[in-house]
Amino acid sequence: AEGTDMAGATERLAHVTELRPEICTLDCGTMNFAEGDYVMTNTPSMLREMARQIQALGVRPEIEVFDTGHLVFAKQLIAEQLIDEPAMLQLCLGIPYGAPDDPGTLLALVNQLPPGCVFSAFAIGRMQLAYVALAPVVGANVRVGLEDNLWLARGVKATNGQLVERAVTILKAMNVRVLDPAETREKLGLTAV
Repeated sequence: AEGTDMAGATERLAHVTELRPEICTLDCGTMNFAEGDYVMTNTPSMLREMARQIQALGVRPEIEVFDTGHLVFAKQLIAEQLIDEPAMLQLCLGIPYGAPDDPGTLLALVNQLPPGCVFSAFAIGRMQLAYVALAPVVGANVRVGLEDNLWLARGVKATNGQLVERAVTILKAMNVRVLDPAETREKLGLTAV
């Protein structure tokens, strides 16, 4: 950003501009992150500019919501038509100093979602697989992977494949239909490969 050593929108999106992925994340607010002095900084003007650039590239933003204020700002970006509808939101719970991973907080977020959005909900660490069961109860899609959880069980390291297999097992036991890749692409509004 001008007058600071903070990377601006163009610099932060250089990899998106170069690689043109179908989806990229857009963290929708500033927050303290974990211990120490790490602050994830996203000013409103920076987020608006990033949203403009992502939209111009034809990349679908996955709006990451770490707390209730982030959801308020995400809805503002949608209202300003900086995010194409249906918006794709990720409700991220259990991240230190963000929204806690309890069902009440999840419901509070779900109750404030913009109409017609596609959304997922997840929690990190030991709560990841519990949220595989909780997410569909509130109408959310699920997310699993090593980015959010390294363990299949206490002391048992996981692979992404194992976490996906466990999620599918949980969902099928709940009579939740798991979408195939083509159905998933359609639901997320991605173009055909």
